[in-house]
This record gives sequence, C-alpha cells and structure tokens, in this order.
Amino acid sequence: MSTSAPPSLSTGVELEIGGMTCASCAMRIEKKLNKLDGVTATVNYATEKAKITVPDGYDPALLIAEVEKTGYAAALPAPRGKQKDSADTGAADDADPELRSLRNRLIGAITLTLPVIAMAMIPALQFNYWQWASLALAAPVILWAAWPFHKAAWTNLKHGAATMDTLISMGTSAAFLWSLYALFLGTAGTPGMTHPFEFALAPSDGAANIYLEVGAGVTMFILAGRYFEKRSKKQAGAALRALLELGAKDVSILRDGIESKIPVEDLQVGDEFIVRPGEKIATDGIVVSGSSAVDASMLTGEAVPVEVAEGDAVTGATTNVGGRLVVRASRIGADTQLAQMAKLVEDAQTGKAEVQRLADRISGVFVPIVIVIAFVALGGWLGAGFPVAAAFTAAVAVLVIACPCALGLATPTALLVGTGRGAQMGVLIKGPEVLESTRKIDTVVLDKTGTVTTGKMTLVDVVVEFGTDRAELLRLAGALEDASEHPIAQAIAKGATQEVGVLPTTEGFANIEGKGVQGVVEGHAVLVGRESLLEEWSLQLSSDLATAKAFAEGEGKTVVAVGWDGQARGILVVADSVKPTSADAIAQLKAIGLTPVLLTGDNEVVARRIAAEVGIDEVIAEVLPKDKVDVVTRLQQEGKVVAMIGDGVNDAPALAQADLGIAMGTGADVAIEASDITLVRGDLRSAVDAIRLSRKTLGTIKTNLFWAFAYNVAAIPVAALGMLNPMLAGAAMALSSVFVVGNSLRLRGFKSVASK
Repeated sequence: MSTSAPPSLSTGVELEIGGMTCASCAMRIEKKLNKLDGVTATVNYATEKAKITVPDGYDPALLIAEVEKTGYAAALPAPRGKQKDSADTGAADDADPELRSLRNRLIGAITLTLPVIAMAMIPALQFNYWQWASLALAAPVILWAAWPFHKAAWTNLKHGAATMDTLISMGTSAAFLWSLYALFLGTAGTPGMTHPFEFALAPSDGAANIYLEVGAGVTMFILAGRYFEKRSKKQAGAALRALLELGAKDVSILRDGIESKIPVEDLQVGDEFIVRPGEKIATDGIVVSGSSAVDASMLTGEAVPVEVAEGDAVTGATTNVGGRLVVRASRIGADTQLAQMAKLVEDAQTGKAEVQRLADRISGVFVPIVIVIAFVALGGWLGAGFPVAAAFTAAVAVLVIACPCALGLATPTALLVGTGRGAQMGVLIKGPEVLESTRKIDTVVLDKTGTVTTGKMTLVDVVVEFGTDRAELLRLAGALEDASEHPIAQAIAKGATQEVGVLPTTEGFANIEGKGVQGVVEGHAVLVGRESLLEEWSLQLSSDLATAKAFAEGEGKTVVAVGWDGQARGILVVADSVKPTSADAIAQLKAIGLTPVLLTGDNEVVARRIAAEVGIDEVIAEVLPKDKVDVVTRLQQEGKVVAMIGDGVNDAPALAQADLGIAMGTGADVAIEASDITLVRGDLRSAVDAIRLSRKTLGTIKTNLFWAFAYNVAAIPVAALGMLNPMLAGAAMALSSVFVVGNSLRLRGFKSVASK
C-alpha cells in the first residue's frame, strides 16, 4: 500500500493584507486569488486577512505576488509569540504606522479645514480675498491629507477597477479643480465675492462658485471615519489579542534534577517544569508532584480556584495560587487549549456568514454603478437646462455620499466583537454561519453524563444502623475504600475525607473481585461492598437499611453496604450528581423559547430522576451511543430545528448531525471538533450565553446591514436630485461607517446569565 499523500490534499494559508480601504477592495483581491488553479480564498476587510485553501506544497509567494499585482500588500503573519499588537488603543496609535499616518493627516485636515468651512458657511466671515485664503488652507488638505485616497484610486485605475477611494478621489478632485477654474478663469476670484452656505442646491452661475469647503470637508470627515473605524477594529480584536497574551513567557524547567529558566517556546512534550505560587502554568500538562489551587478564571470565567494534586491535568495560562507544583508537559504550542481557543476565535472572525457574502457582492458592483449614476445626474441636470454648477454639485454629492464602507463593515465588525466577547466568557464560536443557525433553534437535546451532571460518582447519602456513629462509619469505610482504585471507592473516600478529615491507615487490604473490599482499620475487621459480600460473613442488613437501599436503587443510585465486627453498620449511596447550575440553565433555556430534551444511555429511572431535578419534561433514555444521531435525525424529520449539547466521544456524531452542535470544553476533543460552539467551562449556563450572544450578534449584523442599505438607497437619489450639499454628504457617509462600528462595539457589554 502506498503511503504517499493523494494529490487532492489541501492546506490552509493565511495572509495579512495591507492597503485595503473598503469592502470592494477585499472583493477584488478575493476574485483575483480565486482565479488561481486550486485556490479558494476568503478576504475579510475588517480583519485585513485572507484565509486561503491551496493544494499541498503550494508556494505562498505566488499568492503574495498575485495580491501585489492587484495593487495591495500581502505578507505571511508573524509567529504568535512575536506579534506585538497592543490591546490598548492609546498605545496602538504609535505602534501601527498606518494608524499613526491617519491620525497625523486627520489632525492636519481638521486644523486647516475648520476655517475653510467656517468662512464658507458664515457670510460675516467672508472678508475681501477670503476665497484665496480658503484655497491656501484647502489645497494641502485635498492634495496631502487626501493623498492616500488619490494614490489608491490611481492604483485601482491601473488595474481597471474602481473602489470607494475612486469615489472620494473623483469627488474631492472635481471640487478642487472646479474651484480653481472658478477662481482663475471665472468670477469667483473677484474681491468681495460672497456666497451663502446652503443645504440644498439652487441654480446659479457656475463660474462664480467655489467648492473648496466640499473638497476639504469631505476629506476631513472621511479621514475621521477611517481613523475611528481602524481604531475601533483594533478594539474589536482586543479580546483575541488578550487571549494570546494570557500565556506564560518563560518557564522553570527540570532536567537531570537541575532547574533552569527557558523561553516557553523551547518547552518539549514530556519536560517537567516547576510552577511556584503566583506563577502561570506554562503549558497543558499533568501534575507529577505537589498540590495546589489553580485559578482558571482568565481562561474559563470560573471564579472558584480548582484544587489539583498528583495525576490531575492542568491547563496552560492558568495561575497557580497555592503550593509548589511540578508539571509534566503533555501539549505544547498550537496543540494547547489556549492556542486552540485562539484559533477557533480567529477562524470565526475571518470567516463570512451568508449575509456578509451578499454584502460583499453588492459592494463589488456598487462603485461602478455609483459612478454611472453620478454621470447620469450630471447629464440630466445639464439636459434639463440647469447651470453647470448645479449639475456638477449634484454629481459630486452622489460620488461622496455613496460610500460602501458601512455595507462592508456591517457583518465583520459585529462578528469581531461578538466572537471576541464570547471568548472572554468561555464561549468559542467556530464560524459566522453558526450565528445564523442559532436564530432558528427551537429544541435543545442534552446529553446527561458530564453535561447536565458532573459525570463523576459522588457520595450523596449515608444511612447508619441504630447505635452506629456516622463519623465512625465514614472514617472506617473511607479508609478502606481509599486503598482501592475503583471510581466508586474513590468517590466514597473523597466524601469521607471532606466530612471527617484525615483517614486512618488500612492493614490487610484485600479486593474481592466483583463484590467489594475487606481489611483491618483501627483494629476492626471491615467489609465494604455488595450486600452479598456481607451475607457471606453472615452480616444481614436490618429492615430499615434494606428499605433505604431499595429506595436508593429505585432512583438509579448505587448502594454500598458497610459492616464490621460481625454486624452490618450502614449503607453508603453513590450517584452521578447534578451540576449545581444545571437547573438554572434549563430554566434559562426555556425562557429564551427552547424546549429541552434529555438524551441518555442510562436507564429510564435514573434519567427521569435527573430530568425532574433540573426541570426537563421530555426524556429519551436507554439509547445506545450509535443511536444518538438517529434521535437527532428523527427530531429534525419532525420539523424541529435541533441544538445538541454533549461532551463525550459518543456525542460527536450527534453534535455533527444537529443543526447546532455545542460541546462542553471539559469533554473529549473529538466532541469539541464536531461541534459548532465550544463551552470552555463545564457550566451549562454557558450554553444559554452562547445562544443568546449568537442571536444578539446576528441581530446586530442585521441592524448594521439595514442601516447601510437604507442609507445608500435613500441618500443617492437625494444627492442626485441636488437636494444635499456635497460636504454634508461626505459627513453623513463617514458617520454611517462610524455608526456601524459603534453599534457593533455595543456587544462588548453583553452580560452572562450567570452574572444576573
């Protein structure tokens, strides 16, 4: 059998794209890349990244060259450890050259443009030769501050394309050139010339009008929009950057008994490293010595530190708040939970929902259509016999108001903020299409073990024979069970330790296979196990103990009998306990209009008890693992839109089959891989947060798209009919983009149900 990889195998490549100024830029690059053989690309304007699937062995340099031929910059992203992005927007201005340049141009534009606008709007300020002063102030704004727009427009023209920069450059250049014509060849340069500022247009002699305030004002407003848009995008991505910054930077490693400090990037699987109190755990691993409490709140949102001891797994980026630990690294680099979380978030942010693809297609044809409308408006006004000035001003207004930026930003900015906020709350949304799934969900199928319950056996009840001390029963039985590896034995030992403290030592310990254990504790010959084990030693349960045992077993719980010194002394009841927050989570799911269904392989009695405890009415029990997917399919065939929440390997097919798969991050990797949403915490309330946040994000996207569409549909005819001053058109255009980004940033205030 050949071991060579089939030629159809593909791999993913990510590029950072520079020079994009609007959604139509992203659309152009995407089209160019998709024309290459075997290449599938998605370019996201908000994240300024291209996500590309190429055949194995494909040279990324070819992709970069294709982007550069289109007139934009491209580069492979720097390794995560070397990225210097700051989540602090104040520091980000100086760290980002593009943002710094925008800020400097904006400051210059504001300083020079405000006097020009004031003179144009207020006749009292129009002194002799004020128009020449306006020219001196406006020229640097239109030529220098607006230079990025002119440069981009020229680059696009060379490639036979038109983008939003084309509109801006045409509009501001036309206003400037017309003003030069009026000043030097017309009558606008006459000393004492005045003209009032008007919101609407009126027919006039074009040779007497200057539009310097339009050119400078539009430049200023659009620069302001670009600057705050870019700053806001950096804010929107702050959650992901903060996530990447959580990890430790260096680690104290033990090799051949010698401790040394190395960068965390040099850590290898199998290395043992030391974590002192207050230090971050460098990577995912297993505790080999020591015990402590670990604060995982920054990663999972869980406020209470988790107790860990030898043999327990720990997660990188969590903080050791107790004693000294020695940990053996089990996963490093891209395989760690932190890196996988960051990858999930990043994948979601760079993807595109179906609504965004529609917006991108519209943006791609929008600019040429607007240019045509501008020329039609110009011709229409001239054909109707109006002065050239009126026709020209209407055409310029159409060009500057028709910015497709709000359209292009509507989805990705909301997606950036929504998925980033989810990451902070321990909710990882795999892709933008997931948001659309959550809107239609009406039924939630919940796996029982590990999802609604803890998935671990717990000592839930102790029933003692008359005359027997409860503490003594727990101490003797707990000591004996502590010597056993059985999960039920360990549950009893843990419960006993929590109630009575340190357990005594056991002598002569023996395991009777399938029945229980025996040994000597504090001079007593102790038996712990099935009732049949005690009967072999002629120890009979009293009628009260037998009744309690039958009742517990009727509820699907496991009962262990305890006896010593020739007498049955009591019973211990063990069960998989319900998570403390599950009942609240079920109530919250119902509150948002969803019907919960409990799905389990356990017997009907156990399932009904758990369901009643948390408030679930519909139960599907005694289902084999392979049949879980059939249950989900049947519900879908009944017309229900199903979300599945699970954590085990056996849940993976059902998670993949469901319309929305939600995996508990405390579960198996394969379940997480098959899901659409991963909950980092084991708290079922996170599922409520995931659905609410997804719906809220989708609602924000729709609000943004409505605003962007409605704005353009309403504004272009108004401008074409000569009812809007071009400078106000530019301000409205810039504000539309700021509105969309600002509306998206409101998602940062989304609150978890656990905090209410």
